[in-house]
Amino acid sequence: MKPFTFDTPGAMHMEWGAAGRLGEILGDWFPQRNLLIVTDKFLHQNGLLEPAKASLADAGFQVTVFDDVVADPPEAVVTECAERGKTAGADVVLGFGGGSSMDIAKLVAVMLTSDQPLADMYGIGNVTGARTPLVQIPTTSGTGSEVTNITILTTGETTKMGVVSRQLYADRVLLDAELTVGLPASATAATGIDAMVHAIEAYTSVNRKNPLSDALAREALKLLANNLVTACRDGGDRSAREAMLLGSNLAGQAFSNSPVAAVHALAYPLGGHFHLPHGLTNALMLGPVLRFNMKAAAPLYAELADVLFGPSDEDVNARATRFVDHMQELMNDSGAPQRLRDVAVPEDSLPTLARDAMLQTRLLMNNPVEVTEADALVLYREAY
Repeated sequence: MKPFTFDTPGAMHMEWGAAGRLGEILGDWFPQRNLLIVTDKFLHQNGLLEPAKASLADAGFQVTVFDDVVADPPEAVVTECAERGKTAGADVVLGFGGGSSMDIAKLVAVMLTSDQPLADMYGIGNVTGARTPLVQIPTTSGTGSEVTNITILTTGETTKMGVVSRQLYADRVLLDAELTVGLPASATAATGIDAMVHAIEAYTSVNRKNPLSDALAREALKLLANNLVTACRDGGDRSAREAMLLGSNLAGQAFSNSPVAAVHALAYPLGGHFHLPHGLTNALMLGPVLRFNMKAAAPLYAELADVLFGPSDEDVNARATRFVDHMQELMNDSGAPQRLRDVAVPEDSLPTLARDAMLQTRLLMNNPVEVTEADALVLYREAY
């Protein structure tokens, strides 16, 4: 067995309705009582945060809420949030929401105790020093950000950069699937497919693939594939919601240790240029990239087919094809948009997208098949 390292948050707790007794839970976890909650205005204003805030107040927490997080957050949001936390004297940071809120919480937890410039953090392993205690509570089942050590920020009009460091792993993660019940079917579909992409790409990554990430990816895919359509059609189904949240979490742990590849590399320019949700852009590119990778990844796709359908006497290519076709069927049944044209991506933008995808070298290096700019253009055209 090849040597490998596996990193993940310090501890996790899953419980339906746990956000309503957050003060009790955090009180058991930390002695600190000055909490900065990082979230977005929609979650704050629609009342989803209120039970947690009431519980925190009862437990003696002083709470500051920063709710200016936006999708594809720019650097300014991080610096503003960190300043708010410093002014309030925050000694614990809580990310509450989707991937953007949890990503911002990671960096803010570092910046509250560090003078390191944000510009020096970009890249892999460049964060120095310690950080403030960090808790993550996801309200969607897709990004897996609560268990990753990655933050993605928008650094220009259409460009993004990442910070990857062990300091960004949370101390504690709380999984409360009741928080995901109000998620619309379209967002449930996009985030659920995003999580499946995480599992698939972690399983087929050519860098840092390892037995632990493989086991998590297999279990994640089983949970997600078996419950996606139910969660989309009946958003109140508790069993489906819990399965989706746990599946997303397991997939996040898998790809944090065995990184994602070409689906994400081609998805990022779509988000940067057209401000499409990250989960949706992954969904749009999944089918074309799966088919493109078949020449190298068929044996692994066949193994994933066995996870979903049980062992089969079919040959590797037949099982792999069955797996890829099933992923496409799931996307169709979930109601997610199928084509780039369906989300108003203009056809004349495809060459620009292909060129920009080549900048995602951190991701492309993990793909089982080399992707050239010409390949990327073909893939975008197939998705169009």
